[in-house]
Order: sequence, then C-alpha cells, then structure tokens
Amino acid sequence: MRVLGKLFKKSGNEAGQHASGGKKRRLFAFFDRFHTAEWEKNPKVQFLNKYSLLFHGLLACILVLAIEWMSRHSLTSALSFCFGTPLTFLYNVFLVFASLLIVYLFKRRAVVRIIITVFWILLGVINGCVLANRVTPFNFTDLKLVGDLLDMKNSKYLSLAGEIVAIVALAAVVFFVILLIVKGPKFSGKVHRIRNAACLIACVFSIPFVTKAAINSDILSGYFGNLAQGYEEYGFVYSFASSVVDTGMQRPEDYSEETIDAINDSVDVEATTADTGDLPNIIFVQLETFIDPYELNFLQYSEDPIPNFRSLMENYSSGYMTVPVVGAGTANTEFEALTGMGIQFFGLGEYPYKTVMKDTTCESIAGDLKQIGYGTHALHNNGGNFYSRAHVFSQMGFDSYTSKELMNITEYNELDSWPTDNILVEETSKILDSTENQADFLYTITVQSHGSYPTYQVFEDPAIEVTGGETEEEHYQWEYYINELHEVDQFIGDLVNELSARDEKTILVLFGDHLPTMGLEDSDMNNGNIFQTTYATWNNFGLELQDQDLTTYQLGAYITDQLGIHEGTMFRYHQSAMKDGTVGTDEYVKNWELLQYDLLYGDRFSYDGQDRYPASDLVMGTEDVVIDSVAYSADQAQLILTGQNFTPWSRVYVNDAQIDTEYISGTQLSVAAGDVPDGASVVVNQVGSSSTIFRSSNGVIFHADGSITAAVPESGEPEA
Repeated sequence: MRVLGKLFKKSGNEAGQHASGGKKRRLFAFFDRFHTAEWEKNPKVQFLNKYSLLFHGLLACILVLAIEWMSRHSLTSALSFCFGTPLTFLYNVFLVFASLLIVYLFKRRAVVRIIITVFWILLGVINGCVLANRVTPFNFTDLKLVGDLLDMKNSKYLSLAGEIVAIVALAAVVFFVILLIVKGPKFSGKVHRIRNAACLIACVFSIPFVTKAAINSDILSGYFGNLAQGYEEYGFVYSFASSVVDTGMQRPEDYSEETIDAINDSVDVEATTADTGDLPNIIFVQLETFIDPYELNFLQYSEDPIPNFRSLMENYSSGYMTVPVVGAGTANTEFEALTGMGIQFFGLGEYPYKTVMKDTTCESIAGDLKQIGYGTHALHNNGGNFYSRAHVFSQMGFDSYTSKELMNITEYNELDSWPTDNILVEETSKILDSTENQADFLYTITVQSHGSYPTYQVFEDPAIEVTGGETEEEHYQWEYYINELHEVDQFIGDLVNELSARDEKTILVLFGDHLPTMGLEDSDMNNGNIFQTTYATWNNFGLELQDQDLTTYQLGAYITDQLGIHEGTMFRYHQSAMKDGTVGTDEYVKNWELLQYDLLYGDRFSYDGQDRYPASDLVMGTEDVVIDSVAYSADQAQLILTGQNFTPWSRVYVNDAQIDTEYISGTQLSVAAGDVPDGASVVVNQVGSSSTIFRSSNGVIFHADGSITAAVPESGEPEA
C-alpha cells in the first residue's frame, strides 16, 4: 500500500506539471505508472508474484468470510461458520481458490483477479439483499425468474434509492475494470499457459471427487430439506454452486422397465368407483401465504382473524399440510399439489416450471380428471406469464386458464400492490357456467396476501388489533399481514356462499402455499414446523369428515380417493401407500422417485413408451371479448369502442399494431381518433407481459363515418 501511495502521489504531481493534458491525462497518470520498470522491479511486487498462490488462498478465505458476513447479516455468525465448521469453510475456500487459478492464464493478472473478486462479492451482496426480503436464499434458478420479478408490481428487493446506489456502484466498478484493462499492469514473466491450464483443469476435475468425499464424511450434504438452513450450514459458495450444476433428476441406479412395471403392479387400488354421470366439481384454492394465525405463538389478536376458515376446519375434513417451501416458492407447492411429484428430487432451489416443464408434458390431476370427463381450468389474479404458467398449464393438460389479463380487476389491496381476491368469486362462477352438463376441476391461486409487508402503519383502524411484535416495525408488519389474512378470509366466506347457492355437487379444498417471509423459526410455531400450513375443505353432499395431516404431493390423491376417483400413475401410487400404511418408508420414497423419473426424464415405461398426456390447446379465459360498436366522442378527438369483457389489459390494435388505449370500463375503451384511419382493421387484444396476446376479440373494419363492418380473415369468412 505504501508503494501504491508513493506512485499515486508522484503520478499526481506529474499530472499537475502537465496540465495541458487535461483531466484525462490526470485520470490515467496513476495507471501509467504500472507500466514502468520501477513497478515491475519493486521487491514487494516481486514477492507477491512469487508467492501468489499463497496469497490467492488468503484472498479466497477473505472472500468466503465476506460473502458469509453479507449473507448472514452478522460478522459474528460468519466467524462462527468459519471457525465452528472449519472443514466446510475450507471446502468453500477451495471452490473460490479454484476460480482464482484462471488468473494464471493471462498477462493482466490484476484485472482478472479483480473481475473474479467482484463476481464473488456481487453474489454475496445479491444474496444479502434477497435474504433481507425473503427466507429462501439466492440460487441459480432465481436468474430464470428475473423477468417474473420485474413484472411483480411494488415488490422489488431494492428501493429506488437502493437501485440507484447499486447502479452507480456497478458503473464505477465497470469503469475501474476498463481502466485496468487499458492501462493496468501486466505480468512481466513468461505465462506458461499449457502448464497453468493443465493445473486449472486438474483442479476443476478434482472438485466432484472432493465433494463426494466431503458428503460421505458429513462435511457437506447432497440434499437440503430446508434450503435456507442448507445455505447456513454449508456456506453460500457451495450451495450456490450446487444450484448451478445440480438441476433436474439423476437417473436412479435401478431404473429399468422391469422395475417400473413392478412398482405399478404393486399398486393396490381399485378402478374409479365414482359414478361418472354424477361427478362433483372439485375446486382447489391455493391461498397465497395463508396460515392459521393462532399457530404463531408470540402474537395475540382482538378476535379470530379467520372465522370462516376456522368454521370449515371445525366442520369439514382438515389438518396440517407440509409444503416444500417457506417464505417464497409458490410454484413449487403448486407443482406438488397438481402432479403428486416431489420437489425434493430436483436440484437445489429448482423450479420445475422453469426447467423440465419448458419442453416436457407432465401428468397432473387435471390430465387425470380429463380422462373421466372433467373440464379442467386454472384461475389466478396475477399475470398469465408469471412462473410461465400459461405455458406450463398447457403442458399439464388444462383446458383453460383465466389470468388477471382476462379479469376486470379494479380493486387492489391497501398498498395498491396486489389485486384483492374477492374478484375470484365471480370468476369462479363464470368458469363453472362455461361448461354445461359437465363436472369441473378448478385450480385457483390467490395473490392478495403476497408480500412484502411494510414496516410502517397502513391500517389506521385495523379490523384485527395485533399485539406481540418486538419492535414497532415488526408490529406494523404483522398487523398488516394479519389484516390481509382477515380480508382473504372474507373472500373464503363469500366463495363458500356462492358455491352453496349453486345446484351442483361441489367439494372445495383450501390450503396455504407457505409461511410469510418475516424471519419465522420453528420455535415461533405452535406446531413446531415452519414448513407446515393448514388445509380445510367444504362440500355440499355429505362427505364424511376425515381429519388427517398431509403433504402437498398427497393432497390430490387423498381428496380424489374420498370421491372414489382412482386415476393417474402418481395419485394411484399415493392412494395405495396411504391405504397400506407404507407412506414415509424408504421403499415408498425410492419407488416414488423412480416413478417421477420415469414420467419426466425416462422412457415412460408407465405409459408403455407413449405420451398419454399430451399438451392441451389451452384457451385463455372462458368468455369472448367482443367489439359491438365504435363511435366518435363529442369533440371528435376520440373513438369510443363499446363491447363486452374488456379489462385494464385490453389493448386496441390497428392494422396489427398496438396503439395507446385508455380503459374506461368493462364495456368501453377509448383511443385517439387520429390513430384509426379509414378502412383500418381493428381488434382488441388481451395483452400480458412481454406483449403476449392471450385472447383476441372479433375483428372489425372501421370507416370514417364511424361505422364498422366485420373483418374478413384470409379464410374468406367473417370473424365471429
């Protein structure tokens, strides 16, 4: 550092003596000194070069400590990890050290060293920011969700000020690195690239063997039942690296056609006994971040926040439900509930919706129920592209999907961040009305109680008074969350009333997808498990009350079994295991994994090698969007389109190009008259993120006198 100081001072003086060079000359003066013989012959520089491997090891230790400090938000906790589990710490150091060996392939070692250091520090900063807002740490799959996060309204991990600081800091680092590339020092000795590359390759190839040995010695673990706990116990570097390379499912050693046939032959479940002419509607409602508030042992309430849900728990089948995630990861709870498959068999932090489901069809409860005549639908008051659901639900065989773009949403929660759930009552009825003389399966996903939860007062006069928070900020977080649950509970009551008024046999299943992101630990819960939420049911045809604790992947099998429905490979397997009491045994888990591999990655021996569950022609929404008329406004400046089923996501397209559209109501849209020339084709599209068109209206031809005629498509027939 003293050498750098002298060089900096000298270069600064020299720059001052040559002021004619301007600011640019002064800026580069410091870097120019790196090219002098004085720098290359400096004893301290030569010492650092001679023992660079040793110093790289020291740098790797410092980086791991810094990353853990940022991730844990505590230097004490980081030091405890380093000295409390030294072998695990050294394994993380080994991975960082291996990346630093790349330096020896280049002349500009300082530049490469800084780039690698910045990379690791940046990952630590990102993880620290993520963990400040959710329980689940940063993993590789999160990079595939960046588009979804950008679409989430008012739910960013950084404030505007934080984003500005981050952008400025990154820009400064990039600028500094560019200067180093242009003007930075070069290694004066010979670069033995072949030798150095061989050492790098040997080190990289040794990583799997070292990792396996560490796992066998219990220094590391190959699977994290709790992702957050895994990161804390085994370090960010190892955990994040595992999420990069550990994706999908590994082929089980005993996977074969004979093994799969033997498993399927062992399933002891009779064929469907339900009367296919009198099937009940089956409605699953996955409640966003919904729990029984009385499971929180440190809070008190002025009254029961969820009386409607409580009434269902007391009068119909209910119980605890173990989910695969906590604080985030809605789509993984959803995947297990819909497929009967297990997230535990995938890579660390993986979202199957973003990996295998992108190009692989998947048996689901929707596809199974279609086999016996059900109409199958999904409903969600959030974006259709979020978690790639519009694509995934097609891969799962759903007939229709009504996302927010197909709903006339005008009410939002108190933060104006998420739509309220009450609109789902009306949308449920629309979906059930869309299929005459047919039983329906509907999978609904709510959103109102989604985080984040503010640390300031939102409710001036809350319906539910909450006490027990340790700080004022924590109090306001819990007050907001509990009162949102109370409003969601009102939606539940309204939904039950709506279904009760219909003359259709129906079973309703409601369950929370995960606990909220507010630092909860097992000790905070009366049930002692932050991976447990609660489910409750309702029915109008006298189904026997059978309380039982379940896992997400068993839920569909359990409900359909009560109805006498025994369809699908995975659900029949779970039904058989629940019948003979083998649930949870090693053999049960092993055979379950084999079946899952067979259906998603293997040769589909369960289907005799065929694709019995092809992707569906998914229709977005169940109601037509219609243009009835177009008229000039009083001042002739605007055109008012009158029609049916418009939403805030309706956009007018003129000659296949989108124009500025003002939403007025569910029956009216407004556009500038100058944007619609005489003879133009006009259509209203329901548009999601990335300009995805989910549904289109009838096409019309606009005439200058304000009249319209039906557009004639290429087929020669007017559009309906």
